[in-house]
Amino acid sequence: MTAAPRTNWQSLSDDELFAQCEFDRYRASGPGGQKRNKTDSAVRLRHRPTGIIVTAADSRSQHDNRARAIKRLRAALAFDVRQPTDGSPPPPAILQAMLSGKVAVKERHEDFLPAYSWVLDVLFEQQGRLAETADRLGISTGGLVKFLETSTDGWQSAMHIRTEFGQKALRSGT
Repeated sequence: MTAAPRTNWQSLSDDELFAQCEFDRYRASGPGGQKRNKTDSAVRLRHRPTGIIVTAADSRSQHDNRARAIKRLRAALAFDVRQPTDGSPPPPAILQAMLSGKVAVKERHEDFLPAYSWVLDVLFEQQGRLAETADRLGISTGGLVKFLETSTDGWQSAMHIRTEFGQKALRSGT
């Protein structure tokens, strides 16, 4: 899926990203007792530019569920929306990888989603070929696979890209 530049979405505040969404509240079933059955605490966000829909009904608090939904939307944008990289500089974590020869950004770090999505964009541009993607990033093929394995959702996106271009899906070592 291709749309407006995702890098702009990653840099938006939660309120700015929320403003790009249609927002629904609804009553979720499940644990939580009587209060949960009386309040519309579950949240559904539909990102208008991409059509991506995320939900959160983990908490009895609508405020908490909205924050979870925004976090899930950021991840969905990173893993599901592909953009051409030509002309756009790589995120700082990727620049560091190009210098050090490996991508070492943890999943909880603020640079993780922009870095992971940029790697997926390069993988898409290279038609799912790992060796060409690793060359473009200046890292080893093993280092690329190791980085892709850091996220289950990202790994699934990478394997989807590979199969889309007729490449064999890989088995995760984790």
